[in-house]
Amino acid sequence: MVAHKPVGPVEATEVPRYAGLGTFARLPQVHEVPDYDVAILGVPYDGGVSFRPGARFAPAAIREASRLLRPGFHVELDTTPVEKKQFVDAGDVACTPYNIGKAVEQIEAAASKFVGTDKVVIALGGDHTIALPMLRATAKVHGPVALLHFDAHLDTWDTYFGEPITHGTMFRRAFEEGLLIEDKSMHIGIRGPVYDQDDFVRDHEFGFQIIRCTDIDEIGVPAAIQRVKDRIGDTPVYVSIDIDVLDPAYAPGTGTPEMGGLHSRELLRLLRGLNGLNIVGADVVEVAPAYDHADTTALAAATLVFDYMALLTQD
Repeated sequence: MVAHKPVGPVEATEVPRYAGLGTFARLPQVHEVPDYDVAILGVPYDGGVSFRPGARFAPAAIREASRLLRPGFHVELDTTPVEKKQFVDAGDVACTPYNIGKAVEQIEAAASKFVGTDKVVIALGGDHTIALPMLRATAKVHGPVALLHFDAHLDTWDTYFGEPITHGTMFRRAFEEGLLIEDKSMHIGIRGPVYDQDDFVRDHEFGFQIIRCTDIDEIGVPAAIQRVKDRIGDTPVYVSIDIDVLDPAYAPGTGTPEMGGLHSRELLRLLRGLNGLNIVGADVVEVAPAYDHADTTALAAATLVFDYMALLTQD
């Protein structure tokens, strides 16, 4: 916890939310405060996509949508995040759009400047490739972590077109690199077709448990939350949300949409039910603004980031 009184966002009753600098939720920039607890870092990279590109424009779109937020108080989690911790907007990572390996190195180096034993980074993707360098930066400080992964897809495939690091392979790489605690990690929201029936066998070998969307239909959200808490406990956890975990009706602006996804309320209930987990890093990825309608997907992502903020300030 920083020693100074946290500097909050621009007051919306004094400066209209559509005016002023477009930082996330109009929070101060990192250089405007002496210290911080949580940095929100844009990672505008989408060189690892296998279908529709465009997530490189997501950080800007999410920040713009975040103008709609009222971040002073989180009703459901009964907390005032911006009064309890110093949140800052750390700007965007500058990384090459032409070389996946080089970009991953640049993202890891940039994120490592903001991760600390008492400092958390929330990353605004970008495609899901960015989770690998974020996990690398997090593991440097905390060691291997549990991964709680919200997604329509497993993202533990081997290669795409010979490339080992893409938005569908990065969690296999993370497991191989020893970044994940295999008996603690989980996928939530998996659905849709896969490349091969054995995809689930291999995923299980990496130590993941799966809560599919159809499982939630059967057991309900409270039971799903309890499964997560029972498995992860107080282990340091990195939470990664691919926006396509939502049904395309609620998040059309994404690169690989799948029918039958979570409803917005279900995802919010799941995330808000994670109070008490030891979250040491997080991201929201795969928003592709070019396919969005009325900023629906960008607003969903911005709301999820605000929920992260609230979870990080739970007593």
